[in-house]
Amino acid sequence: MSGKSALRAEAARLLALFVAAGATPVEADLLLPAETLLDLYGEDIRARAYVTHDPDRGELMLRPDFTVPVVQMHMQGGADPARYCYQGEVFRTQAAGSGRPSEYLQVGYEVFDRADPTRADAEVFALFARALGALDLRAVTGDISIVSAAIDTLATSEARKAALRRHIWRPRRFRALIDRFTGKQPAPPARAALIAAMAAKGGEGLMAKAGPEIGLRARQEVTERLEALLADAATPPIPAPQAEVLSAILTLKAMMPDAHEQLRDICVDLPGLQPAVDRLEARMQALGAAGVDVAHLPFEASFGRTTMEYYDGFVFGFLVPTRPDLPLVASGGRYDALTRILGAGRAIPAVGGVIRPELVLRLAAGGAP
Repeated sequence: MSGKSALRAEAARLLALFVAAGATPVEADLLLPAETLLDLYGEDIRARAYVTHDPDRGELMLRPDFTVPVVQMHMQGGADPARYCYQGEVFRTQAAGSGRPSEYLQVGYEVFDRADPTRADAEVFALFARALGALDLRAVTGDISIVSAAIDTLATSEARKAALRRHIWRPRRFRALIDRFTGKQPAPPARAALIAAMAAKGGEGLMAKAGPEIGLRARQEVTERLEALLADAATPPIPAPQAEVLSAILTLKAMMPDAHEQLRDICVDLPGLQPAVDRLEARMQALGAAGVDVAHLPFEASFGRTTMEYYDGFVFGFLVPTRPDLPLVASGGRYDALTRILGAGRAIPAVGGVIRPELVLRLAAGGAP
């Protein structure tokens, strides 16, 4: 069997497993409306998408993933509950010299079900674990909602909380914001000078001396931004104990039951974290009921912070433990907020994941690619 034929056969095998689990096979267009969808993917995918322009349809991109178009399709009138599966090529540019393909196959499974979200999380993870059970992979889980809940508990302004939520998926930027918001790092000199000038003259006074308007931003928009900077400078720093607890959460790595116990202890200091920790406990029970050995299932609170920005809850991945340079063989997670965005206010709890069949095939043949 040729390489491409074997790859297609492996993709078909995985798809058949998902169909047997109750999923309906669906297709997604190769060309997607970039203006509508690019912002939903996050910074990494936006920078790696193949974008073109069509005279009639406007800006388009080659499909970088299936989840967003499948959600869009479902929110236009899909059944409730629903399970979908798919296979096909996705396209993303890669770093020069990385050796990674810019076109590769994905096989995926998505669940839209409001009855019991934690059970749906367990269903998807257990299905993927069975599909990949013959390979020597390491599974990792996480939960973006725990990080979000920790941010919500901080004693700081809503503007600062919003900035931290926006940069959850950019760990270095997130760390820099925490250092600035706690007072560990001063504002950059240029910003400090601007804030001092604003404090003396006010936003409108500073704008009056700024000369003619140039660029795309309106005067009112610039003035509002200046006033926001001034308000931020007047915001008291985040208390050091809260920042330390947040750091403890972000660095938490343990088997799932131990991680749950540590997070329960943290709830004493951050009671607002309790609902997210309760969901983790319910998910752990659902995973156990689905046959997953949760006692030996790793949980990393920061896992998923460098993947798709539409994930907002449970996340998981399967990786080759001896090859950290390789992409994840499979990954997925919960994306409830994405359904609200694409459903124009309507929402349904949703979770899913994808497998890269070329990695499965090559690992099954006797080693890491």
